[in-house]
Amino acid sequence: MLTSTLLVSKQLPNLEYSSTAERFDETWEAPLSTLLGLGRAAGADFVEFFLERCNYISCLAEEDAITSITPKLTTGAGVRVFRGDADCYVSTNDISFSGLKAALEKALGIMGLHLPAPTAFIPEINLELLRDYATKRGKDGWLALCSSMQEMGEVLLNGTNQLRHKAKYVQSRRGSYFRDWQEVLVAASDGTFARDIRLTQSVGLNLLCADGTNRTSIAERAGNTSDPNFLRTWDAPDSAEQISESAGKMLYADYVESGTYPIVMANHFGGVIFHEACGHLLETTQIERKTTPFIDKKGEKIAHENLTAWDEGRSENAFGTIDMDDEGMPAQRTLLIEKGVLKNFLADRAGSMRTGHPRTGSGRRQNYSFAAASRMRNTYIATGDFTTDEVFASIDKGIYCKKMGGGSVGATGQFNFSVDEAYLIENGKITKPLKGAILIGEAKEIMNKISMCSQDLSLAPGFCGSVSGSIYTTVGQPHIKVDSITVGGR
Repeated sequence: MLTSTLLVSKQLPNLEYSSTAERFDETWEAPLSTLLGLGRAAGADFVEFFLERCNYISCLAEEDAITSITPKLTTGAGVRVFRGDADCYVSTNDISFSGLKAALEKALGIMGLHLPAPTAFIPEINLELLRDYATKRGKDGWLALCSSMQEMGEVLLNGTNQLRHKAKYVQSRRGSYFRDWQEVLVAASDGTFARDIRLTQSVGLNLLCADGTNRTSIAERAGNTSDPNFLRTWDAPDSAEQISESAGKMLYADYVESGTYPIVMANHFGGVIFHEACGHLLETTQIERKTTPFIDKKGEKIAHENLTAWDEGRSENAFGTIDMDDEGMPAQRTLLIEKGVLKNFLADRAGSMRTGHPRTGSGRRQNYSFAAASRMRNTYIATGDFTTDEVFASIDKGIYCKKMGGGSVGATGQFNFSVDEAYLIENGKITKPLKGAILIGEAKEIMNKISMCSQDLSLAPGFCGSVSGSIYTTVGQPHIKVDSITVGGR
């Protein structure tokens, strides 16, 4: 029997809630549970709200001057409504009760659903006790502890100044930094009610050198999550030294000859090829589109038996680390490939519902204007059984790809990637520098050619764009050997 404490639909326009304006806390439970109940009463199978506050700033140094400081403050929310296998997403920058209700009504209308009659009862959804990762892990004070604008400028100018002193034939010097602070709250009709704060920072240097017709461009970037002191501890002289040394070697390097070679791919950012050429193909968004060659390969061998790969959100301070995903699911480790056998796909709520693969805490989005989708976090090839010396010693003539550049990947895994810093391998030894190398291949082929993995796993920050916007991810691997790959050059 319904009790008199239940709301009646016609009462909703007159409801007022005193949610905390400057913080997502327990006071948001009452309005969100009411709105979730309204969505369910209208006939939705599932309803989810995602609320966000963002405090972002970026700083750019060019030569010996700060040329840009860009702050951004945003507040907004999105509501996702599921009905059967279909769903829709509506976002708004009005997070008042009336603003959220209007967004919900629009989403319901898109799905062909209508608000209950004025006399209908609206049951509140029973939400769990707030899972507050921010307060539990001491994140509420992070923003105040971050570097000031003056500190940002001083650090970047020190970096570009270091490049001026350490490099030769300099044409341009740049340093860039950003800090992205985000508070999120997720409430859903299955009872999910969770809050978190994320702090992501990245700093890097870029150097362009030219001497006559010889030109080279080298960049290096560091990234971190969860450490307000990150910029203060960044070693600008060391970064400038590494970049300058690489630029000096590449400036007069010979062009690589096109052909098919065995290669050694460095650890750290070398993992970008696995991320792009294979990682995306293991997201359920690709299964839904039927654009992955691995769609029916779970439990089967898709890679060399010496290859194991993970995706997880738990590595300390890594760029893709999260305590919960953007659907409120706690972070976890997901074994993607074990000794060459495909073990799991990456699934968000919608992807799990449509493909049957279990959720993996991989529902991520750039901000409140995007619906969450299955996305990578910290994705890397695991350490293997070989030493780095053994990997190099196995190659009579090949190419060492020390620093990867940009590239592109087709919908089903065809890729090409430039190599910013490469060297010839002869008789197991690194010899002369090479430039102009482009790696060309296909995911389902190259995965079976990664035959050796060393023991020096290293992670690197990256930025990943897909259906739910641009997000922060980690790529990584130890040094690996690819038995043969097409290398474009001259």
